[in-house]
Amino acid sequence: MRTLCPLLLALLASVTLISDCWGQSKQQLENWYKRFPAADTDGDGVLSLKEANAFRTKMLSGRAGRANPRPSARGAPRQFEVNPGWELPRFPDHAVSYKSPDQIKAIYAKVKPAKQPIVVSYPEPAGRSLRVVGTGHSFMAPGYKTLPLICKAAGIEPMLYTHTGGGMTGSARYKWEQENGIFQFDGAPVPKLLASISNSQWDAMMFGPYFNDKPAYYSCWIDFCLQHNPEMKFYLSDAWPQLYQLGENPESEAFFTAEVFDRMGAERRAMSDTTSDVLRARYPGKVFVLPTSDAMVLAAKAYLRGELPGIEGVHKVIGKQERSLWKDQLGHIGPGFERLEGYVFYATLYGESPERIKYDIPFGGNRAFPSRELDQKFREIAWQAVIGHSLSGVKDADGDGRRDADKPVASESAERELSNN
Repeated sequence: MRTLCPLLLALLASVTLISDCWGQSKQQLENWYKRFPAADTDGDGVLSLKEANAFRTKMLSGRAGRANPRPSARGAPRQFEVNPGWELPRFPDHAVSYKSPDQIKAIYAKVKPAKQPIVVSYPEPAGRSLRVVGTGHSFMAPGYKTLPLICKAAGIEPMLYTHTGGGMTGSARYKWEQENGIFQFDGAPVPKLLASISNSQWDAMMFGPYFNDKPAYYSCWIDFCLQHNPEMKFYLSDAWPQLYQLGENPESEAFFTAEVFDRMGAERRAMSDTTSDVLRARYPGKVFVLPTSDAMVLAAKAYLRGELPGIEGVHKVIGKQERSLWKDQLGHIGPGFERLEGYVFYATLYGESPERIKYDIPFGGNRAFPSRELDQKFREIAWQAVIGHSLSGVKDADGDGRRDADKPVASESAERELSNN
């Protein structure tokens, strides 16, 4: 039964996307058939929406029927009600996002904290600097904390403005409802990001994922951003493997092998793809993935090979070691790994390997841990994860640590001369 939970979750996420697929449902069903052949109950080699829904219902019923699951296996709630208004073609008329920039600014002026500016703006970036807004929860917080420090060390002025929360309260859906004053926040808008997005210039937006995400939870943000900043790009984190994927906690860390991590990482990617694939189809060239999951999988496999000096275990919940890759049942990353996430964010956004940063970065905390050797390994892993992910938007064919798209293209005459030599 250990593989039931991740497969079920992926199918649950996938099937709910049919109404949002913008004509891509046939291809999606073909992809899901490859992942879940057992769902094809009539054996005709074609997975119908009816079969997919029936399989989802069957698996969900079976999971719900298991008596008294172990407390360690429950983790955070992954099933919750969402306001049915999300299924309608339009949000309520009083949604803040429908108002003018001046009106949005006036609304936020009435509810903002005393020391919070009404509109945050940055000057036109010089060089490679980017103006970035973001939502997210505790899985995004480590990267949001370290990214500005990494940028400074790379000679880039950090320009980051976020509206975050813990758990569900940092999800894209929750923040949209909160900022717009709709559904659970009806009549009580807090348009922190909407005021700044509509009244100043931005280059990118970042999001953290949450259980049962749908493309609609992101497309509302994307549409609003593009209305006011047409050149913006969007980056979705894919989180990383979590214990809930196993159904129940293993007895010891001996359970974790490279093959286990590869499988868990593939399951995470499948669940992430059900959202990002739809968004990429609707917004060509605009939507990318922050491959934090691949980075953690690579880090876990490096630990198994003895290549993470100072890291003492895989999971604190299982092995009881403080310096582990993961520190709790929900799946928060362990001490030091906030650097790895920040490096992934940096590498994806700026198209450069953190290995090219010549200096030690003043992250604060214990100067002896992570060591310089471990920090350099984090930089290497981050770049390999980013250039190895097909949806990151970053390729490095010549291996110089810079995104290929940022490099000068040789003229045809120069190329001919090189080929003749």
